[in-house]
Amino acid sequence: MMNKLLITGASGFLGWHLCQVAQTQWQVYGISNSKKNDIKNINIIQLNLTDFKALKTLFKDIKPDALIHAAAQSQPNFCQQYPEISYQINVGVSLEIANLCAELNIPCVFTSTDLVFNGLNAPYSETDPVCPISYYGEQKVLAEQGMLERYPQTIICRMPLMFGSVPDHATSFIQPFIETLKQGKELSLFIDEFRTPVSGNSAAKGLLLALETTQGILHLGGRERLSRYEFGKIMAEVLNLPSHLIKSCSQGDIKMSAPRPPDVSLDSSKAFNLGYQPLLVREALQRIEKQNNKR
Repeated sequence: MMNKLLITGASGFLGWHLCQVAQTQWQVYGISNSKKNDIKNINIIQLNLTDFKALKTLFKDIKPDALIHAAAQSQPNFCQQYPEISYQINVGVSLEIANLCAELNIPCVFTSTDLVFNGLNAPYSETDPVCPISYYGEQKVLAEQGMLERYPQTIICRMPLMFGSVPDHATSFIQPFIETLKQGKELSLFIDEFRTPVSGNSAAKGLLLALETTQGILHLGGRERLSRYEFGKIMAEVLNLPSHLIKSCSQGDIKMSAPRPPDVSLDSSKAFNLGYQPLLVREALQRIEKQNNKR
């Protein structure tokens, strides 16, 4: 009988990829908030994570052997506009999950973000001091620190910008890009915002590796530092989209609720040394295109 892995945020982009990858090694239980989505071979439970009483009952009933907490309100602009709502999800729920994992003494992985940094001293390693400039980044820092206080065995995985194929109920940042170009419209992308993007599949494999091999903080960025504009050009080339429609712009050209750091590239050499092997962006996009053509 395989051990039980509980995944929060199973209906989201990262959670969906986690369910796909984890089911070969684990008996997977996925918590979904608003959507009761069927994922093949996965036990999906519909639950509002802010209902701590129901969450505690679920832990007692399932008795998971490990947990990956991927649920979040991850839109920085939403968090900036609605800090109290997003705090409840990003911080309050995370601290309660740390308490429940501590009671069972099980491995607990928390998915944090590269946006805990201000973008002025990249690339960032795990030992660099955090310095968020948005409410979303602040909330993730509070969750990191609070979870480690309540349950020091928590594994904090800081995730980069993620992309990939998605089910009907989720999206990554590339789907709107693809749709815009397919419609023959211009797409403006930042030339002054740098990340270390990684595919959802590679990110999921990295999280499962972290679950089994490490403690403390781990960066799971990709191997390349790219601007959104550079990423868009590679994407258009691989997916045969009209790259001439991609125009360059600066962060300052777009009015946004949440401030955005210029460069939060992650130094993920610690994870690479553990065996984390994310595909290069071009390779990952080629694989996604191949899978889509098979459908």
